[in-house]
Amino acid sequence: MWEKLKQRWNVQSGWDVAIILLVFACTGFSIMYIKRALFDWVGLDQAAAWLRWTANILVILPLYQVVLLAWGWLFGKFEFFWQFEKRMIARMGGLFRR
Repeated sequence: MWEKLKQRWNVQSGWDVAIILLVFACTGFSIMYIKRALFDWVGLDQAAAWLRWTANILVILPLYQVVLLAWGWLFGKFEFFWQFEKRMIARMGGLFRR
């Protein structure tokens, strides 16, 4: 599995793969806590499901991208995650062009 991830992400060592996975984990936990606090503060925790879902897409998804870059910078992998973000944004933009 490590070798497959090294090839897919074009990194040199297993430590790079471990750091990248750690950044994704830290980002996920951070967003989970930020979302809970933000939704409680705004009052969305008791709102209709469609409203929470819309807020997730419009607020939490872009915030995830920013937090991912911040954690990537903290762990010294900003360039990797910057390239990752550009590819993901290009893929999302492709969904709307069809």
